[in-house]
Amino acid sequence: MESTRSAPLDGTPDPAKAHAGGHEIRADIAGVRIRDLTPILDDRGETCELWTAAWGLGDPPPHVYLATVEAGVAKAWIVHDRQHDRLALVSGRMLVVMYDDRPGSPSRGTVLEVSGGERRRRLVEIPPGVWHGVQNIGTAEAMFVNLPTRPYDYDAPDKRRLPADTDAIPFRFRGASPRSG
Repeated sequence: MESTRSAPLDGTPDPAKAHAGGHEIRADIAGVRIRDLTPILDDRGETCELWTAAWGLGDPPPHVYLATVEAGVAKAWIVHDRQHDRLALVSGRMLVVMYDDRPGSPSRGTVLEVSGGERRRRLVEIPPGVWHGVQNIGTAEAMFVNLPTRPYDYDAPDKRRLPADTDAIPFRFRGASPRSG
Protein backbone atom coordinates (compact mmCIF):
# COMPACT_ATOMS: atom_id res chain seq x y z
CA MET A 1 0.00 0.00 0.00
CA GLU A 2 1.41 3.40 -0.97
CA SER A 3 1.42 6.27 1.54
CA THR A 4 -0.52 9.43 0.78
CA ARG A 5 1.65 11.58 3.08
CA SER A 6 3.57 14.40 1.44
CA ALA A 7 6.04 14.99 4.30
CA PRO A 8 8.35 12.45 5.97
CA LEU A 9 7.69 11.29 9.52
CA ASP A 10 9.10 13.70 12.08
CA GLY A 11 9.67 11.63 15.25
CA THR A 12 11.08 12.77 18.57
CA PRO A 13 14.85 13.32 18.85
CA ASP A 14 16.58 10.92 21.24
CA PRO A 15 18.31 12.95 23.98
CA ALA A 16 22.04 12.42 24.51
CA LYS A 17 22.71 10.08 27.45
CA ALA A 18 26.52 10.23 27.55
CA HIS A 19 29.40 12.51 26.61
CA ALA A 20 31.92 11.31 24.01
CA GLY A 21 34.18 10.14 26.88
CA GLY A 22 31.47 7.82 28.19
CA HIS A 23 30.41 9.94 31.18
CA GLU A 24 26.67 10.08 31.80
CA ILE A 25 24.77 13.28 31.09
CA ARG A 26 22.40 13.99 33.95
CA ALA A 27 20.99 16.81 36.01
CA ASP A 28 22.72 17.21 39.33
CA ILE A 29 21.21 17.69 42.77
CA ALA A 30 23.31 19.54 45.34
CA GLY A 31 24.75 17.10 47.87
CA VAL A 32 24.02 13.91 45.92
CA ARG A 33 27.15 11.82 45.35
CA ILE A 34 27.37 8.80 43.06
CA ARG A 35 30.27 6.36 43.19
CA ASP A 36 30.77 3.35 40.95
CA LEU A 37 31.57 0.26 43.03
CA THR A 38 34.31 -1.72 41.32
CA PRO A 39 34.31 -5.49 41.84
CA ILE A 40 37.64 -7.22 42.37
CA LEU A 41 37.55 -10.48 40.42
CA ASP A 42 39.65 -13.60 40.79
CA ASP A 43 39.24 -17.31 40.08
CA ARG A 44 37.16 -17.76 43.26
CA GLY A 45 34.57 -15.06 42.55
CA GLU A 46 34.43 -11.38 43.35
CA THR A 47 34.64 -8.90 46.20
CA CYS A 48 32.98 -5.49 46.04
CA GLU A 49 33.52 -2.81 48.68
CA LEU A 50 30.29 -1.01 49.59
CA TRP A 51 31.80 1.62 51.90
CA THR A 52 35.21 2.53 53.28
CA ALA A 53 36.41 5.54 55.28
CA ALA A 54 39.10 6.07 52.61
CA TRP A 55 36.40 7.38 50.23
CA GLY A 56 35.74 10.39 52.50
CA LEU A 57 31.98 9.87 52.65
CA GLY A 58 31.61 10.93 56.27
CA ASP A 59 31.09 8.89 59.38
CA PRO A 60 30.84 5.10 59.28
CA PRO A 61 27.31 3.77 58.93
CA PRO A 62 25.79 3.11 62.39
CA HIS A 63 23.00 1.01 60.88
CA VAL A 64 23.09 -1.19 57.76
CA TYR A 65 20.28 -3.11 56.12
CA LEU A 66 19.47 -4.95 52.90
CA ALA A 67 16.21 -4.34 51.06
CA THR A 68 14.64 -6.14 48.12
CA VAL A 69 12.33 -4.82 45.43
CA GLU A 70 10.18 -7.17 43.38
CA ALA A 71 10.34 -6.96 39.57
CA GLY A 72 8.30 -4.08 38.21
CA VAL A 73 7.73 -2.47 41.61
CA ALA A 74 8.48 1.13 42.58
CA LYS A 75 8.93 1.92 46.27
CA ALA A 76 8.46 5.65 46.75
CA TRP A 77 8.46 8.43 47.98
CA ILE A 78 10.41 9.02 51.20
CA VAL A 79 12.46 11.86 52.66
CA HIS A 80 14.63 12.17 55.77
CA ASP A 81 15.09 15.37 57.76
CA ARG A 82 18.38 14.44 59.45
CA GLN A 83 20.04 11.44 57.83
CA HIS A 84 21.77 10.82 54.53
CA ASP A 85 20.83 7.56 52.83
CA ARG A 86 23.69 5.75 51.08
CA LEU A 87 22.18 3.14 48.77
CA ALA A 88 24.49 0.47 47.37
CA LEU A 89 22.79 -1.02 44.30
CA VAL A 90 24.04 -4.59 44.31
CA SER A 91 21.76 -6.92 42.33
CA GLY A 92 19.13 -6.79 39.65
CA ARG A 93 18.46 -3.59 37.72
CA MET A 94 17.39 -0.56 39.72
CA LEU A 95 16.46 3.04 39.13
CA VAL A 96 16.90 5.54 41.97
CA VAL A 97 14.90 8.72 41.44
CA MET A 98 15.51 11.83 43.54
CA TYR A 99 13.63 15.12 43.74
CA ASP A 100 15.09 18.20 45.41
CA ASP A 101 12.41 20.23 47.18
CA ARG A 102 14.73 21.87 49.75
CA PRO A 103 14.07 25.59 50.24
CA GLY A 104 17.19 27.56 49.29
CA SER A 105 18.83 24.66 47.44
CA PRO A 106 20.49 25.69 44.15
CA SER A 107 19.00 22.56 42.57
CA ARG A 108 15.47 22.91 43.98
CA GLY A 109 12.95 21.45 41.53
CA THR A 110 15.50 19.11 39.91
CA VAL A 111 14.70 15.44 39.28
CA LEU A 112 17.69 13.10 39.06
CA GLU A 113 17.54 9.49 37.82
CA VAL A 114 20.43 7.10 38.52
CA SER A 115 20.42 3.48 37.38
CA GLY A 116 22.57 0.64 38.61
CA GLY A 117 22.64 -2.94 39.80
CA GLU A 118 24.68 -6.07 39.28
CA ARG A 119 26.06 -4.90 35.92
CA ARG A 120 27.02 -1.49 37.30
CA ARG A 121 27.16 -1.47 41.07
CA ARG A 122 26.88 1.99 42.51
CA LEU A 123 26.69 3.85 45.80
CA VAL A 124 24.20 6.72 45.73
CA GLU A 125 24.35 9.18 48.63
CA ILE A 126 21.12 11.12 49.15
CA PRO A 127 21.21 14.12 51.51
CA PRO A 128 18.47 15.05 53.99
CA GLY A 129 15.51 16.84 52.42
CA VAL A 130 15.76 15.12 49.03
CA TRP A 131 12.73 12.96 48.23
CA HIS A 132 13.64 9.60 46.73
CA GLY A 133 12.27 6.31 45.52
CA VAL A 134 13.58 3.15 43.89
CA GLN A 135 12.18 1.09 41.04
CA ASN A 136 13.15 -2.40 39.96
CA ILE A 137 13.47 -2.02 36.18
CA GLY A 138 14.53 -5.64 35.69
CA THR A 139 12.71 -8.96 35.49
CA ALA A 140 13.97 -10.53 38.73
CA GLU A 141 14.12 -9.41 42.35
CA ALA A 142 16.62 -6.57 42.92
CA MET A 143 18.55 -5.70 46.08
CA PHE A 144 20.19 -2.68 47.61
CA VAL A 145 22.05 -2.16 50.86
CA ASN A 146 21.45 1.07 52.77
CA LEU A 147 24.30 2.47 54.87
CA PRO A 148 22.63 5.56 56.40
CA THR A 149 24.44 8.17 58.48
CA ARG A 150 22.19 7.78 61.54
CA PRO A 151 20.95 4.75 63.45
CA TYR A 152 17.30 3.89 63.02
CA ASP A 153 15.14 5.51 65.71
CA TYR A 154 12.46 2.93 66.46
CA ASP A 155 10.47 5.37 68.64
CA ALA A 156 10.53 8.31 66.19
CA PRO A 157 11.68 7.29 62.70
CA ASP A 158 13.29 10.06 60.62
CA LYS A 159 11.12 9.38 57.60
CA ARG A 160 8.19 11.05 55.88
CA ARG A 161 6.27 9.55 52.94
CA LEU A 162 4.25 10.52 49.91
CA PRO A 163 2.38 8.07 47.66
CA ALA A 164 4.37 6.76 44.69
CA ASP A 165 1.90 8.32 42.25
CA THR A 166 1.76 11.76 43.90
CA ASP A 167 1.30 14.82 41.70
CA ALA A 168 3.58 16.79 44.07
CA ILE A 169 6.73 15.33 42.44
CA PRO A 170 7.18 15.80 38.68
CA PHE A 171 8.09 12.20 37.91
CA ARG A 172 6.11 9.09 36.97
CA PHE A 173 7.52 5.59 37.39
CA ARG A 174 7.11 3.88 34.01
CA GLY A 175 5.34 0.54 33.88
CA ALA A 176 5.65 0.06 37.62
CA SER A 177 3.37 -1.27 40.27
CA PRO A 178 3.82 1.61 42.75
CA ARG A 179 4.13 0.96 46.46
CA SER A 180 4.51 3.77 48.95
CA GLY A 181 7.82 3.98 50.83
